[in-house]
Amino acid sequence: MARKNPFANLMDDKADEALRPKLDYTIKGASRSILSSIDEMAERADKLLEGLTVVEVDPAQIDGSFVKDRLAEDDEEYRILLEAIREQQQQSPVLLRPHPRQPGRYMVVFGHRRVRAARDLGRKVRAVVREISDREHVVAQGQENSARANLSFIEKALFAGALARLNYDGDNQTVMAALSVDRATLSKLLSVSALPAPILEAIGPARGIGRDRWYELKILLERKPALEAALAAVADPAFRSIPSSDDRFHRVVAEAKSAGKAAKPKPKPVSRSWASEDRRLAAEMKSDGKNYTLALKARDAVGFGEYMAENLASLYEAYRRSRES
Repeated sequence: MARKNPFANLMDDKADEALRPKLDYTIKGASRSILSSIDEMAERADKLLEGLTVVEVDPAQIDGSFVKDRLAEDDEEYRILLEAIREQQQQSPVLLRPHPRQPGRYMVVFGHRRVRAARDLGRKVRAVVREISDREHVVAQGQENSARANLSFIEKALFAGALARLNYDGDNQTVMAALSVDRATLSKLLSVSALPAPILEAIGPARGIGRDRWYELKILLERKPALEAALAAVADPAFRSIPSSDDRFHRVVAEAKSAGKAAKPKPKPVSRSWASEDRRLAAEMKSDGKNYTLALKARDAVGFGEYMAENLASLYEAYRRSRES
């Protein structure tokens, strides 16, 4: 079943305005030409395997795509796939292209895990080999992943960031086609993809963590103390021992939030002393911002202390009136 091209309605002059994506660019002139080209590529991404011969290729001759789309390989989904191929053979062919820079080798367009499974099982890879351009390559890879692979939000974000850096058309039309997203969604993906690589690699795919939580982390790490705390956390060897990628994400968030709370500086203790002119009474006073201590000494210390205790109510009332005046 063909995957839906996110730009199809834009190319149909008769399409109902209410059904058209509300993208922030005008579709005319050169932009319309670019979108027509992307529309054709997106259609070809679905047809690249149709009517072509499936061949067997030694996985030792195959290199990965020039754009990475996964953060982790040794996950439960891969182990399930490996066992399925071990028992039932490889059912769906992968798409390869002749390597653009290394004659005699191939590059994966999509099907990386099936190639890896064949390599781990010591088998050849069932594949369709097709000459395509780099731009067709990324659109096909993205379209296939959108339909088949359970990519997490951060994996999609990193894929989007890698494609955007290739700068195929200056305004990310190719990236939106490859990921089947609009400009607003792409903006969020690119924003999160800019997080420091050591943090992203240490956390991993975090399949249970969606866009909002990742964006929350991005905002947290804009503060230098939080960023430093997160980098220190992922650099700790114990961090890698946390088995769940989701739990590693939560640990980074907790560290960032903890560092983001600026501790209030404790006021320095203040000490003062006082003595009457006749030296019959002396006082030592200390304050730490929360408590105030008064110690009386000398001949009249006890008598004056008792006087104060008996007159605390009137003394406090006089203090309140002085504050209000």
